[in-house]
Amino acid sequence: MGSTPVTYQSIQDYTEALLVEFDPNVISFEEVLEQWKGDASPYPSKRQYRTAVWFMNEDQEARAKAFVGDMPGRKYVGVESATQFFRGEEYHQDFLAKQSSKYA
Repeated sequence: MGSTPVTYQSIQDYTEALLVEFDPNVISFEEVLEQWKGDASPYPSKRQYRTAVWFMNEDQEARAKAFVGDMPGRKYVGVESATQFFRGEEYHQDFLAKQSSKYA
């Protein structure tokens, strides 16, 4: 995770992303990708909101490319090496839980 703060207003050439840490003894990379696919929206968009999978090693790269290669809208899905992540601002953390508590 990066240390230089990137704010929602200064995001510039960054893409909003979710870092998923998982135990491959509990859930496979493909199962993580299947879950992601159910929520992904592969369509043309600004860099900030584009659809992509970031991989951590060559094995994940090959598996992600094979997985994305079978998706409808695949030309709009990036498969890229994970580089630097910045934690989102606090008001973006647990966003859905915060929204649902407003209306509960």
